[in-house]
Amino acid sequence: MDVRLVFCTCPDEQTAQALAHHLVEQRLAACVNLLPAMRSVYRWQEQIEQAEEIQLVIKTCADRLDALSAAIRLHHPYELPEIVAISPSAGLPAYLDWIRAQTREET
Repeated sequence: MDVRLVFCTCPDEQTAQALAHHLVEQRLAACVNLLPAMRSVYRWQEQIEQAEEIQLVIKTCADRLDALSAAIRLHHPYELPEIVAISPSAGLPAYLDWIRAQTREET
């Protein structure tokens, strides 16, 4: 399957909304879900940290993944943003077709 779900955390609502709009506007994502604030606990530079974050769930296609990752790295405030892509094993065919159509590069 060529569709990908990409997970990316953002430090706040404003950053999450701006990034989501940019990704959809540039046709790098068909849709981005912004999940409500959550608390993340992680190790960073040998310290245990915790932070409030917004989780993005980004719908895209495999052939747009490199460009999507580059856009996230360019526009994201974190030194090391979360970019984790998974391939769903199944989905509603019409919805998957919609993702493909929305992420086609404009000619």
